[in-house]
Amino acid sequence: MKLRTLGVAVLGAVGLAALPACQKDEAAPAAARGSVAPAPAPKAEAPAAAPVQPVTGGASVRGTITFKGPAPTPAAVTPSDDPACDGMALKDQSVVVTDGKLANVLVRVRGLVPRSHPAQPALIDQQKCTYTPRVQGVTAGQPILIKNSDGTLHNARALTGSKTVFNVAQPPNAKAVPRNLPADAEVIRLKCDIHPWMAAWVVVNPNPYFATSGTDGSFSIEHLPEGTYTLEAWHETLGTQTAEVTVKEGETTTASFAFSAENAKGTAQGDVK
Repeated sequence: MKLRTLGVAVLGAVGLAALPACQKDEAAPAAARGSVAPAPAPKAEAPAAAPVQPVTGGASVRGTITFKGPAPTPAAVTPSDDPACDGMALKDQSVVVTDGKLANVLVRVRGLVPRSHPAQPALIDQQKCTYTPRVQGVTAGQPILIKNSDGTLHNARALTGSKTVFNVAQPPNAKAVPRNLPADAEVIRLKCDIHPWMAAWVVVNPNPYFATSGTDGSFSIEHLPEGTYTLEAWHETLGTQTAEVTVKEGETTTASFAFSAENAKGTAQGDVK
């Protein structure tokens, strides 16, 4: 009887001793199965750049550039042996007249203008050994991007008068290279020393109100604040013309300019309606 009692007591003691261990062993897998690792703290995001607000309101100036008299016969350009130049124009592109309409005339508002809107960098590309566009305007301080989309070597030499502003080597299919223009520059000419027929013009203006006439001679300047301004029409070989315009909010004013071979060394007055 005593022996049996002692055996039960021993078994009970062993069972009580083993119980915490079993509970620990069961608790550990349970905790492992039910536990969730703490989520990482969210990364702080950089504040998004404020979107550029679209320009609205203002007045419009629209018109057409014409050429009086017979268009000059363009000089021939010797074809290049470079296969990357296939498709290039084989006539000089200084004066481009189509059905009496003159292309590549930059029409701009002279002087400072309030409420000027921001401008993105201006792009000058090289395609089929030709600068595109040939003529464009930029706002003072606006950078330009020079790109080579041709599979051949170019160099973009920028000049103001006879002074070199920069000279950028352009490997085949090169990415756009940013460049800033001098603060005192007004007309920049680009040329390629490797392909001497290549030419482009950048006219620097103190405000962003300008436009270049297309092959149909048309141009359009939008969102111009109400007021009276001097318009100037600039051509690389035919000189400049000017006209006074008064524009009103929400209205469109028509301005026209007529060039001829006689304008090459002088200026003339445009008409405004």
